[in-house]
Amino acid sequence: MTKILIVDDHPMFREALSSAVKFSRDDAEILEAGSIETAHDAIQAEPGIEIVLLDLSLPGTTGFEGLMLLRSSFPRTPIMIVSGLDDPKIVQEAIRLGAAGFVSKSVDKATLAKGLTEVLSGSVFVPPELAQNAGDPRAATRASDIADRVAGLTPAQLRVLHLIRHGQLNKQIAHELGVSETTVKAHVSEILRKLNVVSRTQAVIKTAQLDFEAIIGDGAAPSSS
Repeated sequence: MTKILIVDDHPMFREALSSAVKFSRDDAEILEAGSIETAHDAIQAEPGIEIVLLDLSLPGTTGFEGLMLLRSSFPRTPIMIVSGLDDPKIVQEAIRLGAAGFVSKSVDKATLAKGLTEVLSGSVFVPPELAQNAGDPRAATRASDIADRVAGLTPAQLRVLHLIRHGQLNKQIAHELGVSETTVKAHVSEILRKLNVVSRTQAVIKTAQLDFEAIIGDGAAPSSS
């Protein structure tokens, strides 16, 4: 029997994913968690969990924080990302940070089954269409585009984005920069607009591979402690 933990904050998607898993592994024992905290507790309480199916966009986490937390706490437990964010850069960064696989939330049951088999056997799995896109020369163009968008941010917006990338909330950023929380919210709105994203998580993911210290300069980087 394979013990699998599904981590997603949407109960209906957890149910759908559980059904898809059962399609290929009808004897699987499915555990569920709606947050990184409950996932962490579940893995601690159930040491027999063989694989974690993890959504990237979870409450209380930014970017790849959830993946990195579980990887650091449970390095022997393989994690396959199941996400609606399947941009090539996101796929590449997830694998670089230790994910054992990556599939889109729109994946068909057969591909999910293949991914489970390969990851459980010790391989890294990315569906051919995502792997091809990740190696697509157009990915470099997209990387250049996000770099150009970041270059269009004001110094104050760069400092706010820097702290968002370090997981700080608006209240913490306001304290760090000595400004009001209303000012921070205004900066965040402009950052999302200029980067052409709709959430803080997407902003972090889109800028994940940029050398931020070089962009904002040593003297401009605020402390993230």
